[in-house]
Amino acid sequence: MSDEVRMIPAHELRARGESGGRAADTDATGTAADGGSATSAHAHGRDAAPLDPSEVRVATELAGIALPNPITSASGCFASGVEIDRFHDIADLGAVVVKSITPEPRDGLPTPRMAETPSGMLNAIGLQNPGVEAWIANDLPWLRERGARVIASLAGKSVDDFQQVARELTRVGGDTIVALEVNLSCPNVEDRGLVFACSAPDSAEVVRAVRRESRVPVLAKLTSDVTDIVAIARAVVEAGAHGLTLINTLLGMAIDPDTGRPELANTYGGLSGPAIRPVAVRNVHQVHSALPDVPILGCGGARTVTDVVQFLRAGASAVAVGTATFVDPFVTARLVTELRRWCAARGIADVTELIGATHPR
Repeated sequence: MSDEVRMIPAHELRARGESGGRAADTDATGTAADGGSATSAHAHGRDAAPLDPSEVRVATELAGIALPNPITSASGCFASGVEIDRFHDIADLGAVVVKSITPEPRDGLPTPRMAETPSGMLNAIGLQNPGVEAWIANDLPWLRERGARVIASLAGKSVDDFQQVARELTRVGGDTIVALEVNLSCPNVEDRGLVFACSAPDSAEVVRAVRRESRVPVLAKLTSDVTDIVAIARAVVEAGAHGLTLINTLLGMAIDPDTGRPELANTYGGLSGPAIRPVAVRNVHQVHSALPDVPILGCGGARTVTDVVQFLRAGASAVAVGTATFVDPFVTARLVTELRRWCAARGIADVTELIGATHPR
């Protein structure tokens, strides 16, 4: 499969399900994406013999949260996991990052909301969600029953909105909600509609408010649509964020060449998918280089095991997979298996050895 995002025919999905979700993805060099055993450990600068995949430890830690593996869903592409749980057990993932939750129900933006692009997609969903009260009543009990580790994503139009959602989720989270992710890519109605994540002071104010309510680690999700992401990252960490999610979608646009009209009703939308992976990896590396002790959940275009390894080497402790789920609903479960195989082929006994392991040319 190329990096072009495409829907998979039903017969192919059934075949993947029967084979445990294996897919013959390749990386940019044409090498099998699961690494296999063809590449020796010596070829990667490691004087280590290949291991059996069962010998590889894939457990990791993110902001003090113990995860059985570093693969999570990405907020917005997984809802609360009900649909994907038909294909594989979502509790087997490191964590489930649910769709952003707001104080009140939201219907979202007008259609069309999505447009396919080369190696990605644009979306302008508008944070459609049932609201925190309904989410607590319906989604949380199901996730708790499934045994999933939940990272709850918060969104709002004001600082008070974020604080309210954090308060409500903290009240009922128990052992199921292991962290709160603060989606700062929301317009701040109290500051001329400026996106929170584009302002260091505004971002810091939201994080401080959420920290006052939360009893679990708080992750601040940032955008690359800023001049200096390190400055924003430093501001939210100083405000109390335990870790970061890098990155959210990039603002983009598509125009119908025949009609001259935007392909999205909202005109602009968030670009996601393989096209943004190099930007996301660069952001993770920049922030990790400047703030090496701050845990990072890497996010943006991960699809193959080599994508995951790039994020880990850049400095991420875990990797969220989003748009790829639309193409292949088995992808997150498959990546857990392929990561073991990739490490085993190179004699890497512990996946955490990869975190921040980037070497100069």
